[in-house]
Amino acid sequence: MFGILNTEEIETLLHSQIIGRIGCHIDNTTYIVPISYAYDGDFVYALTKEGLKIQIMRQNRQVCFEVDDIPDLGNWKSVICWGEYEELPNRTERHAALLLLHDRQLPQVTSATARLSPSWPFPPSDIDSIKGVVFRIRIGKKTGKFEKQESASISSWQ
Repeated sequence: MFGILNTEEIETLLHSQIIGRIGCHIDNTTYIVPISYAYDGDFVYALTKEGLKIQIMRQNRQVCFEVDDIPDLGNWKSVICWGEYEELPNRTERHAALLLLHDRQLPQVTSATARLSPSWPFPPSDIDSIKGVVFRIRIGKKTGKFEKQESASISSWQ
């Protein structure tokens, strides 16, 4: 069965995941890249290094953000959001975003890019010492879909 996620299901999926994809576009070039993120109900927060996605988003602040939960190909949920990129150079906003990112529940085996500091899972003594570009996406429109497969019969394999 295919369906549309309701508002509560969309929010649950956005809060429960830690990896999403940003789609950004400039000069006939679309760039989609996975990011580690935190979501607070209004904004998607992330920390990254300078690079192509930051260059593009600084020129065109309108972005798309996508999150999935795919336990298998017959059972999945997907949310797509549209919003506006906002860099957080302000010390107070940057600090709050870094705390939110640091407080996420991450799996024990985690990539270096998802860990914000060498002391992870513990916050560094000075969280403001974390290097990189801290940004958020002000989420506007959200939509979601799902597929839920009823128990499949395996009799055709026997």
